[in-house]
Amino acid sequence: MKTSDTKLRNIEELESALHKNKKPGYLPFQLLKMIADVGGIRSSGMDLQDSQFQPASVDLRLGKKAYRIQSSFLPENEAVEDKLKDVLLYDVDLEKGGVLEKGTIYLIPLLEELVLPKKIKGRTNPKSSTGRLDMFTRVIIDHGHRFDEITPGYRGKMYLEVIPRSFPVRVQEGLSLNQLRLIQGDPEISDKTLKAHYKKNPILHNSDAIPIDLSQVKVDGGLFIGVDLVGNGKNSIIAYKAKTNSSVIDLSKVNHYSPLDFWEPIYSQKKNRLILEPESFYIMMSKEKICIWPHLLAEMIAYDPNSGELRTHYAGFFDPGF
Repeated sequence: MKTSDTKLRNIEELESALHKNKKPGYLPFQLLKMIADVGGIRSSGMDLQDSQFQPASVDLRLGKKAYRIQSSFLPENEAVEDKLKDVLLYDVDLEKGGVLEKGTIYLIPLLEELVLPKKIKGRTNPKSSTGRLDMFTRVIIDHGHRFDEITPGYRGKMYLEVIPRSFPVRVQEGLSLNQLRLIQGDPEISDKTLKAHYKKNPILHNSDAIPIDLSQVKVDGGLFIGVDLVGNGKNSIIAYKAKTNSSVIDLSKVNHYSPLDFWEPIYSQKKNRLILEPESFYIMMSKEKICIWPHLLAEMIAYDPNSGELRTHYAGFFDPGF
């Protein structure tokens, strides 16, 4: 029997074991590793690394080339590579690093491919470091109808759409900009269940790390959190605004740049309010401290027209234990 056939059989055995469990939720580190070990998560180029596996997610890595495209697209009933031909302008070699220009759309095949059990689906989201650099990223798959959603039992490649919005960036093959979570059943909990969890294990805390009582918390389709417009006192920094005339950021260089080369500090203002300029990117701190307990994970809603006509984040996923 070929190795691939053996792995497929093991995936079916794992699928049977997961089906017997029937507990809904996001798969933890142990099960993600197990799926990878039997070939459910595999790499077409570099070997999978232990460092890619987080408490409830897997980092996905960029492939060898980025394709500059005319517009975003969903493949619908086609393969991504067939649709790509219609919008392709040119490609950028990422093996030794390439620059992605600000305000430009790229599609990058990811190194990781999937052979998922039939009832396991997935979601993807940007890593926090990606979101902080105002990089809009989302995944598409063959025959996909939604961004960042992996259909149950999907078998195939994944592709990452990348739009640098504030800074031109230099990236290279093997770099991780986003992450994958795998799901069984419906993992979301109701407000009633959330309140019950909160009473036992408070999630929001004040600046002194004292739990905020449930009676002081707004729960409506999830927990509401605010932004800190006060800071630590008079003339405190309450936000950073991205500069628009900055140079290229090489994402392979860690702790290399001075933040003030790319960010303008915003200080506390009268009446503790801040007017946001349209099309500008800000980083702000939450008013509350957040504790995600080991049996939970969380995700922020990116856009809610009932709360405001703006996108509030690009990377709002909280691992268990955050």
